[in-house]
Amino acid sequence: MLAFETPIRNEIKMMKRISGLLAGGLFNVRLQGSGLLAITTHYDPVTLRVSPGHPVCTDPNATVAWSGSLEPTLRTDVSLKTFFGRGSGESIQMQFDGDGFVVIQPMEEVYVQAGA
Repeated sequence: MLAFETPIRNEIKMMKRISGLLAGGLFNVRLQGSGLLAITTHYDPVTLRVSPGHPVCTDPNATVAWSGSLEPTLRTDVSLKTFFGRGSGESIQMQFDGDGFVVIQPMEEVYVQAGA
């Protein structure tokens, strides 16, 4: 997040679910109100609509932001194929149900530990 207009209120929230931790770490910024927000992503961000009965699943490392009305849940697809590198996609995903939107970037954030 680069900036936001003053009518928007912000607070730092500790994440309660593991799915939120995967996307943004232990703490996230929660914004409330109306106004403009400036965010930065790798390449052009994509906004996905979430509606009741039509959940959206995203890669946690590509997930940038989501509506406050949505609470992500962790979805796993671990099988024998995953262990042999023959899986067809991500084995851990964030699933969003309800009414709102999810912003993703068309690139995964990969974090490398120093000295590894």
